[in-house]
Amino acid sequence: MAVMLVITSGCSDDKLKNAPNITAKDSLPFMQAKGVSSLISDSGILRYKIIAEEWNIHSTSKPQEWTFLKGIYLEKFDSTYHVEWFLQSDTAYCHNQRLWELRGRVTMRNEKDELFQSEELFWDMVDHEVYSNLYMKITTPDKEIGGYHFRSNEQMTKYSILNSSGEFPFKDSDAPNDSLTSASTLQKQ
Repeated sequence: MAVMLVITSGCSDDKLKNAPNITAKDSLPFMQAKGVSSLISDSGILRYKIIAEEWNIHSTSKPQEWTFLKGIYLEKFDSTYHVEWFLQSDTAYCHNQRLWELRGRVTMRNEKDELFQSEELFWDMVDHEVYSNLYMKITTPDKEIGGYHFRSNEQMTKYSILNSSGEFPFKDSDAPNDSLTSASTLQKQ
């Protein structure tokens, strides 16, 4: 009997084991929609079209967050309902209906038929600018540019890119007389 009393008293633990606190990222979305095709208006004027396989709205996080974990396709319309630009991404987050964070294979095309490709892109809807610090590849009908630290206006028509390189086609008549022209000479022209 004494041995049994020693064994049972040795197994008891006075400390309660608690699970870690639940954070906003651990909680389920407030709303989840699948197979979404939605038109969004601003002041009664149609501005955006969203197509997504899955759209989650998390209201427990402050500020509210939308997640598109299975990809997104987004079009932005001008005042005459023509597509100003479109984008698609593997994953997207919209923070407080203000800042879009696009991740994965991000592709964007403007109305001048310029194609922008990166692994990350941010779109600030309040400041009306688009930016990325990762490598950005820009393909236009006549040239291809790549670089880092991309910044643009919201329409993707006025942009800058640092640490850039590119390919620019030129005719033989555009080349200097010297047949051995270095790349640095071509860049200075």
